[in-house]
Amino acid sequence: MSRNTLTKSAIFSIAGQYVRTPGRQIVLASPEAVAYNRSMFNSLWFVAWTFVCLIFVLAAFRLGKSWLFGIVVANAILANIFVIKGMTLFGLAATGGNAVYASVFLATDILAEHYGPKTARNAVFLGFFASIFFLIGSQFILRFEPADFDIAQDAFTTIFSLTPRIVMGSMVAYLISQNLDVWLFHTIRRMTAGRFLWLRNNGSTFISQFVDSAIFTLIAFWGIYPELLSMIIFTWLVKIIVAACDTPFIYLASHFKPPGLKRRDGNSSNVVQSATTACS
Repeated sequence: MSRNTLTKSAIFSIAGQYVRTPGRQIVLASPEAVAYNRSMFNSLWFVAWTFVCLIFVLAAFRLGKSWLFGIVVANAILANIFVIKGMTLFGLAATGGNAVYASVFLATDILAEHYGPKTARNAVFLGFFASIFFLIGSQFILRFEPADFDIAQDAFTTIFSLTPRIVMGSMVAYLISQNLDVWLFHTIRRMTAGRFLWLRNNGSTFISQFVDSAIFTLIAFWGIYPELLSMIIFTWLVKIIVAACDTPFIYLASHFKPPGLKRRDGNSSNVVQSATTACS
């Protein structure tokens, strides 16, 4: 047996370095094959994780407006943690925060559609406030001197020791892009007289996500990485994939309205239905 061939008892991993052959041997894969396997696994896992995030947004909407505010706050904070993990998705460099961060856009779009732009902006600022508190609190907890029995300090240092430029880029990008998304969503809704929900959902998200990627990358990595345009485009493309996935969910939201939710014209859906029945 050659040195590139392992016995049947060797450990096998779908995202690792070994692949099974028809001859019941396990052959050491090339670096290219390993990278491809990992990218494919990550891509499938990312799609599953994206749908989990979007389903939770839909469930929060069903439970009421305050629950949607809660999901915005939770995902805004989680995005600041998950962004630290780098990975390859669909052959593109990405971070772990893309799915939870993109789901914030779905939440604010649902709020803008069913509660109005003022409510959506309130959710944006609430998420921004919570993110600032999280970042300040993480720096305080990081600087406590650990006890002899502590096992978390090294992990805390890795996660919470963010550079000021990354923190500033994240906060500025969030505030500008989320408010832009709400404004674009409302503007397109008004221009189309409330029609074409898919257009205002995707149009507002695609544009604001590009602005978010551009602002964050320029603030965080200007003068550090030479290929900033490629980084912006690749990051934006991953976000576009998530945005495309959330389109069915904003339509499903119409069937998951909280009981008694009034339409934007001031009438509840039950009242409108009753009036239609009476006139027929």
